[in-house]
Amino acid sequence: MELALSPSQSVGVVLAAGAKPPVPSRICLVTLGGELFAIDLRHVREVFELETVTPVPGMPSILVGVANLRGTVMPLADLRPSLGMSSAASLPFVVVVRHGQQQVGILIDAVPEIRTIHPDDLLTATSRGLSESRPFLSGLAKIEERMSGMMDVQKLLACVEGVLN
Repeated sequence: MELALSPSQSVGVVLAAGAKPPVPSRICLVTLGGELFAIDLRHVREVFELETVTPVPGMPSILVGVANLRGTVMPLADLRPSLGMSSAASLPFVVVVRHGQQQVGILIDAVPEIRTIHPDDLLTATSRGLSESRPFLSGLAKIEERMSGMMDVQKLLACVEGVLN
């Protein structure tokens, strides 16, 4: 196999002939319990201010109820207990995430910010021991010298779907 040096050869990156260099991703940054988390922008449908939550008896602790989003009943998840945080304070905003036909609203502290991140700034959960302690995280993203958890929308939606069935 023939190898070619990429334009970033000064940092030692070598690409196989014909391979494309890593492409930066767009992420949505949200705060939850004072911590910064990143969500792949392809999975973010919208963000809205939460007005009312309709509690549903017998729901698991991760689901705090449902909200009406333009005629669609959507489950609302509070991830703080699953992430080892206190759920004492109310959260004023919701970020709606989706994968395929599934969607869920995640309660968040602050309106998010959109950023571009390079693949070199991502670490996988297995390389950092996050997969067991924080099951909805796929890894870490380096944002301006800070590390933020990368949410795995597929795992989150699979968990919500599992508790609803």
